[in-house]
Parts: sequence; structure tokens; C-alpha cells
Amino acid sequence: MLKRVLILSASAGAGHIRAAEALEKAFNELGTLEEVRHLDVLNYTNKLFRHFYSKAYIDLVNKMPEVPGWMYDKLDKPWKNERRRLALDKLNTRPLVKLLREYQPDMIVCTHFLPAEIVSWLKAKERLKSRQVVIVTDFDVHAMWLVHHYEQYFVAIDEARAYLEAIGIPADKITVSGIPIDPVFAQTKDKIEMRKKHQLDLERTTILLSAGGFGVGSVEPLIAALKPVQYPIQVVAICGRNEDLRKRLARSAAKTKSDEKVLLRPVGYTQEMDEYMSAADLVLGKPGGLTTSEALAKGLAFIIVNPIPGQEERNSDHLLEAGVAIRSNNLPTLSYKLDRLLGNPQLLKRMQAQSQQLGRPNAARAIVERITTLVRSA
Repeated sequence: MLKRVLILSASAGAGHIRAAEALEKAFNELGTLEEVRHLDVLNYTNKLFRHFYSKAYIDLVNKMPEVPGWMYDKLDKPWKNERRRLALDKLNTRPLVKLLREYQPDMIVCTHFLPAEIVSWLKAKERLKSRQVVIVTDFDVHAMWLVHHYEQYFVAIDEARAYLEAIGIPADKITVSGIPIDPVFAQTKDKIEMRKKHQLDLERTTILLSAGGFGVGSVEPLIAALKPVQYPIQVVAICGRNEDLRKRLARSAAKTKSDEKVLLRPVGYTQEMDEYMSAADLVLGKPGGLTTSEALAKGLAFIIVNPIPGQEERNSDHLLEAGVAIRSNNLPTLSYKLDRLLGNPQLLKRMQAQSQQLGRPNAARAIVERITTLVRSA
């Protein structure tokens, strides 16, 4: 019987945390569990290791994105580097190991590969009885997600299932669920009503620009590149926790006249992303796994700009193949490519319809239901 669930994520970017929070909410909706706990495993590592996994990674993404991209490709060799990686992780996660051995939950749900590897090792040594499921929070399954001791993998798309089967993961241990997002994204909200609520222009094409949960990325050059656009648009720039960025954009927006082609609306950290997405027509920026899944749930088309080499490049490939995205590799041509899309409203509608079809707004609930079924049948 499922009584205690421990959800493990890592604050290396915002996506893993948001996926865990979505699952926590879905588990709590069951109303049958004694306890659901969500922990950021980086709080149970040493300071140097924690710095590398969080701040150092974000700094690399912003300043030298080719480095994490190179590392991503170099390490993507199934089962090749696991011993060295596990030795490093064991050395730096002793507080986490202690917590797991003392707590012994019925089910451990991992939305990041670091705790999945540690849990698998403890299970192999018979030092942990808990069951484990692994939630892959990108569209591709990188080798770092691969572990030996688990009950189920949950993946975003059918291609990820095919990949896992091809490298030896049993088909009955793979569920194509989509990436878990907050269940609120399954609620239908009227576009015009959401624009009214958030004081947006009711008629203009609305573009959501997400700088990510921590407000990283070169947002101002993106906005400047949109200036030559020929169609009237409004850009809702989600700045996350970067208050300095929000203030700079607010000063810029205050200088804009209401009849200009591009209107700018900066927004700080918000828990109403579902409403801003409901108000939007397109999403502009980097295709992280969680933001992409949220946008698909709301039927948005994508304008991909400067994806991070590695996982976001691969996410981009899937979106382009699915016909829900265009990509601008050079900022000077961004307005040109956007004008071409807006000049073809039928194409934009097809992209939005396909996006809606691909979306899995109920992924978190589906995962929770599958986990409870696994426990009952065990």
C-alpha cells in the first residue's frame, strides 16, 4: 500500500523543481497518502558540489553555452561513464544517503538524474527498500538518466520510449506520459478574458517571452531584434526572479508609445504562467522541457532562438519535426521570420492546433495514477 511518497528534484535550473511541484500537487489531490515530501537534493550535498550544480551551471549556460553542450554530447554514451559518475556523486551526497536510509519511503519519485542514480545504488546494495520511478524532464533521454534499479520510467514522447527499448529497457517499464506540469494548465481559460485580467491589448498578436525561472538569458537583444516587425505585437516578458531585468524592461516600456508596432509588458516572478500562456499566441525563447510542455498544453506556437546546446537543441528538433515551431538562428532575421509567420495566419493556426494536439496537460495526474497502479499490482 502506498502511504509515504518522497519526490526528489534538484535546483539546477527551474524545470526539475517545477515538475516535482506538479507531482506533489497531483499526489496530494489523491487524499489517500499519509505524507508527500518534496526535497531539493542539492540541499543534502556539500557546498562546492551544490555550487557546481546550480550557479556554476547557469553561469556556463549564459557565458559559454558551448561548454555544457560539449559535455552533454560527450557524456551521452549509455552505461559508459556510470561508475566514475556514481563515485563522484556518492562522495558528495552523503547527507542525502543518510536521509534516504533513515526515512525509507514507500515510493521515491525522481525528476532529476542525480538522486535517481543514488537511489539505484542504495537499492543494489540492499540498503534501501523503497521503490523508485524516474521522470525524464526533457524530450530526449540522456545517458545520465539511465539507472539499473527502478520500477518505471516516465518519458515525454514515443521516440523516447523507442530509444529506451532499443538500449534494453523492458517495454513494460516505460510509460509515455508527457512531462509533468502543474494541473492548472489543464484548465481552459478564455484568451480575451485573460488579456483583460492582465491589462493586455485585446487585439494584438501576443508573444510570451520567457527568460526562465531564474531570469537568465539575453532578453534585451531579443526584444531589440523584434523592433523592425511589420505587424503589431505585444511582448509579455517573464523575467522570473531577475528583478533588475524587470526594472530595466519597465523603464524601456515606459518610453514606448501606444501606437508603436511593438509593445512591451515586463512581468516579474509569477505563479500565473498558465494565465499568461492562455492570453498568448506564441512563445519566444529557449525550449526547456517544462516551459515547452506548458506551452504545448496551451496550444502555443514556438519561435525558437538560441537554444542551449545539448538538451534544448534536441527539444528544438522535436518541435520543428512536429510542425509547431520556427527557428531563428540569427537575431537580425528574427523580425523577418516572425513577419513571414504572421503574414500566413492559416499556417499559424495549424501550428497552434498541432501544438494543442501534442500537449499533455494532465501528465502529472497520469503519472500519479500509473504509480498507484504499479503499487497495487506489485
